[in-house]
Amino acid sequence: SVQFGCLASTCSEEQFKALDHYAKCIGLAFQIRDDILDVEADTETLGKAQGADIARNKSTYPSLLGMSEAKQMAQQCHSDALQALEVFDEKADPLRWLSAYIIERGH
Repeated sequence: SVQFGCLASTCSEEQFKALDHYAKCIGLAFQIRDDILDVEADTETLGKAQGADIARNKSTYPSLLGMSEAKQMAQQCHSDALQALEVFDEKADPLRWLSAYIIERGH
């Protein structure tokens, strides 16, 4: 869906590919952050039982990589997303903000 604006305007192929990469990066960052929150956030904040993923024996980034590595990977995804947006001017700032929000969110 992030590419829809590009399709409706005069984006270059480079910009279209950049948005595709950005979307993949923030999607992965969101999942990693969700896995981290399942361990670190309390039940009231999450709106679901803390540790629900572990209780269901789900593979999560913290369980596979360790918490420190999972946090580093989320940060790298954010950095990669921002780098992908370098082909755009300040009009892409809302996308930059979204990437930051994803890895900083508390719920």
